[in-house]
Amino acid sequence: MKFTLSWLYDHLETQATLAEICTTLNRIGLEVESVENRGAAIQPFLTARIVEAVQHPNADRLRVCRVDAGPGFENVQVVCGAPNARTGLSVIFAPPGTYVPGLDITIKKGEIRGEASGGMLCSLRELGLGAESDGIAELPEDTLPGQSYADFAGLDEVVIDIAITPNRGDALGVRGIARDLAAAGLGTLRPWLAEAVEGHFPSPVEWANTFPEACPWVLGRTIRGVKNGPSPEWLRNRLESIGLRPISALVDITNYFCFDLGRPLHVFDAGRITGGRLTVCRGSGETFRALDGRDYTVTAEECVIADQAGVQSLAGIMGGEASGADDATTDVFVECALFDPVRISLSARRLGLSSDSSYRFERGVDQALPVAALEAATRMIIDLCGGEASEVVSAGEPPRWERTASLRFDSLATLGGLAVPADESVHLLEKLGFEVRDRTAEKVDVAVPAWRNDVAQMPVLAQGDILPADLARAAAEGVAEIEAERDLVEEVLRLKGLDAVPPVSLPRLGAVPGAALEPRLARHALARRVLAARGLTETVGFSFVSSDAAARFGGAPESLRLLNPIASDLDQMRPTPLVSLAAAIRANSARGWADIGLFEIGPAFSEQTQQCIAAGMRAGHTPRSPGVAAEPVSLWAAKADALEILRQLGVNPEAVTTTADAPGWYHPGRSGVLRQGPKLVLARFGELHPSVLRAEGIDVPVVAFEVLLDALPEPKRRKKAPPALSAFQPVRRDFAFVVSDDVAGENVLRAVRGAERQLVTGVSLFDVYAGPHVPEGHRSIGVEVTLQPDERSLTDAELEAVSDKIVAAVVKATGAVLR
Repeated sequence: MKFTLSWLYDHLETQATLAEICTTLNRIGLEVESVENRGAAIQPFLTARIVEAVQHPNADRLRVCRVDAGPGFENVQVVCGAPNARTGLSVIFAPPGTYVPGLDITIKKGEIRGEASGGMLCSLRELGLGAESDGIAELPEDTLPGQSYADFAGLDEVVIDIAITPNRGDALGVRGIARDLAAAGLGTLRPWLAEAVEGHFPSPVEWANTFPEACPWVLGRTIRGVKNGPSPEWLRNRLESIGLRPISALVDITNYFCFDLGRPLHVFDAGRITGGRLTVCRGSGETFRALDGRDYTVTAEECVIADQAGVQSLAGIMGGEASGADDATTDVFVECALFDPVRISLSARRLGLSSDSSYRFERGVDQALPVAALEAATRMIIDLCGGEASEVVSAGEPPRWERTASLRFDSLATLGGLAVPADESVHLLEKLGFEVRDRTAEKVDVAVPAWRNDVAQMPVLAQGDILPADLARAAAEGVAEIEAERDLVEEVLRLKGLDAVPPVSLPRLGAVPGAALEPRLARHALARRVLAARGLTETVGFSFVSSDAAARFGGAPESLRLLNPIASDLDQMRPTPLVSLAAAIRANSARGWADIGLFEIGPAFSEQTQQCIAAGMRAGHTPRSPGVAAEPVSLWAAKADALEILRQLGVNPEAVTTTADAPGWYHPGRSGVLRQGPKLVLARFGELHPSVLRAEGIDVPVVAFEVLLDALPEPKRRKKAPPALSAFQPVRRDFAFVVSDDVAGENVLRAVRGAERQLVTGVSLFDVYAGPHVPEGHRSIGVEVTLQPDERSLTDAELEAVSDKIVAAVVKATGAVLR
């Protein structure tokens, strides 16, 4: 919310300095974001008069001007190329040393085509104040030379920009800000009363309202015989100072009241309204062109204002181009309405359209102001544009905004932490517009002003009124009364200053409680530490991805499509975190960082459920070192990552089997699924499918894994301590079995483990070979077996017996032959 000091002074009588005003604004919760002096950059520029202008002797398009710019610059020669430079013209002069913001140069004395030049004559564009022009700026004939142009043009304004929280719609008008400053003791709020304008004829445009849920009350009146055109200078300067572009007097007046009182208005060209009636109604799929030049299609959820020809305005947000006022307008119809904040917010979001008007309606406007605002706008239109006003017409009923709230004085200390005297508390509330209804020694009941929509309370009910169920329940529980009291405590404390609340130390605890992580979160934390220890870098990605990317990793069902995505390429709930990791791999590879490992522990979505997955990707090549060449990342690294997570989370690796039915985004011949039993899927791993890599734009090898954390069984409690390490040396033996290609290596490992469970403590696959010396259709599988005795060292005979058992078990289970 931007405003100037002079605008603020229209509503606040004060002698406070700029620093005091800014300090107070911060203290009462209206945070100052910036303070800008618009005239500082153009303060060195001076008003001047061209005493004489003659043709440059050495250039056809230049003139040599003798300029009077006041004391110190009474007779300055300036070479100027503007076609309108002539004797007697009042101009803007830049002395040597002046920085010209529009050209980004600093003026210096010099010679131009052999003639001395001691300054520059400027256009408004060169000062950064106007559009492109054909010559220098022309000032009024009676302009006195030697004045600062900033002072002459009234541009020495200080502009303050404050941040507004969503609950403070009343601070979106300069008068609301002035009211807060006056309540904080920084001056007196000037009285404001709209002068009523008598209606001289019935309005030829009437209202109808078929959508009272969105617009409970709408007012309007016709003003005929107006003459539209440029606004007066004071109004143009005021709007330009806060960054608004003046359009025409009629439009500028509505913008003025939007910022002055926080009261949005709209003017229709009455001559373009068909049928003599405007109707507040639901949209029905029409497309209309708004004042921003864009076409919008409205649905039944949008509140619109229409005539017989169609939609003329998106109510509370933006008017339509077809009925907008322009220089040819002679009769106008002024609209002033109340709109439901939630519906305005949803419509603006659906259509991707926001305006100063919708910004205020979304936060709540003064519900008692429409009549006075319409009168004030009517008076200003007549004063600036002439014309004659009709009687006021309306539709709907004024809302019953009257409400009360109570404050117990001791709550200021018990809830707010600062004991404020009762009289002072009441005085502060009264300065904010709260009216005392009843007061005792313990508490005060106040009527909440119409502009404070943020104060929570119960509505005042008439005889026979029935509360809705939710409000009745809140009333019975006293919830609304508690919320209202908290709001009043906040109002008193912010005016006193939150820095006045004394700090209080937290009570000393006898013992600091330990972490209270539920088992599920503890497992997530452990998985995170395991993957980080294995050299992977954690990422955090959006749960929203593009539907095309989701389709490559498991599907993009319509039920998981977002109706209102935060970006066009984030319109689908992701089926796996691999979608986000693939995008991160692509981004890093494009920046020359292709050899990388990433992981994410996050949600994945399907039509049936949401689950948490620990997913990771390794891309590129392994690091090279002396004697060791870099190699493409291997699917075995991805399997090892997944198995390590399972092991650390209490899953026995020996109970895990591997099957070759990985999902379609993995390479069909270089991937697998880790299972416990025939049905329980624990993890997936493998190389990404080449088509997925091409579609993702990744040109390096990539392997990935997904551990389904929510599917893992809870670890069993140990009934006894694990056995101590054996004192005897383990024995390792290698076996090579020739098996048919259709025999899974997992079956060989399982047979070895079951051959002698008391001695076999480790089995690992170290080689797979197919080629010469191995029959066609077969392959050689190399297995390392670790034997760990507990009571004594094994003899050669015992080792041979165990080896025979292992070979026999593998031959029986798989039909293998010892190589």
